[in-house]
Amino acid sequence: MLIDSYGRTVDYLRVSVTERCNFRCQYCMPEKPFSWVPKENLLSFEELFEFIKVAIDEGVKKIRITGGEPLLREDLDKFIKMIYDYKNDIDLAMTTNAFLLKGAAQKLKDAGLKRINVSIDSLKPEMAEKIAKKDVLKQVLEGVEEALAVGLKVKVNMVPMKGLNDNEILDVLEYCKERGMVVRFIEYMENVHAEVDIKGMQSPELLSVIGSRYAYEDEGFDGHSPSHYYKLEDGYEFGIIEPHKDDFCKKCNRIRLTAEGNLIPCLYFDEAMSIHDAIKRGDIKEAALVLKEVIRTKPEKNRWNDDDHEVSTRAFYETGG
Repeated sequence: MLIDSYGRTVDYLRVSVTERCNFRCQYCMPEKPFSWVPKENLLSFEELFEFIKVAIDEGVKKIRITGGEPLLREDLDKFIKMIYDYKNDIDLAMTTNAFLLKGAAQKLKDAGLKRINVSIDSLKPEMAEKIAKKDVLKQVLEGVEEALAVGLKVKVNMVPMKGLNDNEILDVLEYCKERGMVVRFIEYMENVHAEVDIKGMQSPELLSVIGSRYAYEDEGFDGHSPSHYYKLEDGYEFGIIEPHKDDFCKKCNRIRLTAEGNLIPCLYFDEAMSIHDAIKRGDIKEAALVLKEVIRTKPEKNRWNDDDHEVSTRAFYETGG
């Protein structure tokens, strides 16, 4: 069992399989050229799996595949199957922009994937294109429908931004409600890679918009999820992720591994330790020691708070958010 110095059990590993993405979303990586880390710098799926086995043996129960956009990495379903075959009761999930999901959903489900999170920031083609800097909406929605059809559970993430998609909060909520999908509204996370003029919405503003049409009850936090949940009168639940509050960190149970082998204890800290060389050498014991040191030094909370929002230099496209 992996327990950090604040008594939190760490049993959730997020694995970024690529930093590449086929979108250039305004709040993430709008100016990054369409380039990628050389393949020789990345850990292969077999090498990533060697570390994942260590993490599972130490008590990790949930693994989420992220990017960049994970579906850009070839043979992703084979990697997922490696994990599933090693421990078939592992909670296997993936975060995707869904642009390539329609053709991949069945293979992912067959490989052992259970759940996906999809970003939908607009249901208007022109606005979705403005945010992603690419005409994406039709393929994204088709990907979501296919995922539902093959039996994957789907959650939707939306980042509401003033002057862009803030007038679509209710539309996205109702789109998800009609399909039995949970929607989570994510407060914009300031970072140096985003457009400089983005203005996010805080939870009171989001709740005011939703409350203009629906009555809701505060359900609080659900386990280790960073989402603060609310329930409508008909029982439908939606969430808000509030990274600027300490509640976001109190029950944090996760660490992150990049495709290059950097093990990151906190999304909002730039510090990391590398397992790259140890795994390349086949030194699994050394990689396990790095894992335990990262757990030991995991910070109590992120560097953001309500009084002094520090702008993160972390490239979220390398860590999957």
